[in-house]
Amino acid sequence: MNIKDLNIVALIPARSGSKGIKDKNIKLYKGIPLLAHSIKIGLESEFIKDVYVSTDSIEYQEIALKYKAKVTPLRSFKISDDLSPDIETFKHFINTLDLPLPDLIVQLRPTYPNRDIHTVNECIKVFIHNYDKYDSLRTVIPISKTPFKMYYVDNDKLVPYLTEYKDYIEPYNQARQIFPETYLHNGYLDIIKTDILVSQNLLSGNNILPYIMRSDQLDDIDNLEDFINAENKT
Repeated sequence: MNIKDLNIVALIPARSGSKGIKDKNIKLYKGIPLLAHSIKIGLESEFIKDVYVSTDSIEYQEIALKYKAKVTPLRSFKISDDLSPDIETFKHFINTLDLPLPDLIVQLRPTYPNRDIHTVNECIKVFIHNYDKYDSLRTVIPISKTPFKMYYVDNDKLVPYLTEYKDYIEPYNQARQIFPETYLHNGYLDIIKTDILVSQNLLSGNNILPYIMRSDQLDDIDNLEDFINAENKT
């Protein structure tokens, strides 16, 4: 697949509601609104044709336009609350675009301002190189804790997430060394094939290409402490 033949756009989902930090996505970060950092890196990429911001706020739209992004029609509050799945934003996005639809959508979350253009472009190139084998790409970091030994509480009862792994019964009682290395989605970047979203109603599809980053590359901002820590990084 020739990268020059593909129509690649970036989507920045930036809803106005946030329980952690009020108006987090437009809070000033190193002198400009948080979402503007994602707009700027998207516009800087040599492979991304257009950068769109999807939001439920007219104020956010005005900020996005100021920083040279395009905006979609306003999202309804119904698909913009804390529990709204990402796929609803993407379906709203493609339903508001003129045909033909883009081939790839690069998701740049506004909560990850410390990206570098080399990594953004590298992710796109790696995915294009493996275009026929994967439905999407997701950036991840290795973590030391394994989900094979994790639990949740239901009706005051400790319940293991996994009760079997290969030939092992009660994997949560096995040595951690038998389990594969575990990775956490760090929010840096996602790449989605539009046709998978349209034809299968799936955001990531069944074949996800991992782009493995360093374990310290986790700057996704969820609360004020994250905001301060990320802003203090060089």
